[in-house]
Amino acid sequence: MADDFSDSDALLFLTDAQLRRAIEAMFFAYRGFTADPDRILAEMDYGRAHHRAIHFIQRSPGTTVTNLLAILGVTKQSLNRVLRTLIEDGLVESRVGPRDRRERHLYLTEAGAALEAELSTAQRARMRAAFREAGPEAVAGFRQVLEHMMDPELRRVFAAAREGDR
Repeated sequence: MADDFSDSDALLFLTDAQLRRAIEAMFFAYRGFTADPDRILAEMDYGRAHHRAIHFIQRSPGTTVTNLLAILGVTKQSLNRVLRTLIEDGLVESRVGPRDRRERHLYLTEAGAALEAELSTAQRARMRAAFREAGPEAVAGFRQVLEHMMDPELRRVFAAAREGDR
């Protein structure tokens, strides 16, 4: 599929128009990527903030509220509002820290894990189909572009999470 920002010979010399086209592609891809989870979440009166919290709690069971704040980059007030709802609805459990009683460690409940699985299954299916269609070189290039768009600190967090997968 030819487009106006994939000329590999000119990748280092993209025009503003090509960059705008890439930005638009990111917007539309994100819209597609979030469409299925958004429909599921809307039925529960949840939004993307709930989804992100559930995703990262599943990714790192026992993570602290402080760590989740750093990963999500939201205000404490905003995260507390999201967590309060998830806890009240029985999707997340907050436990007192074993060493520091001021810390709160977060875990998905069985219902929370089921919701996370439903949300991530929809997204994995969309990504799997896109990756299959694009091919292995495009997948590797896509991952490199995403990593280079991350702020350095978040790139380290991402790399550390990837190391935990091995």
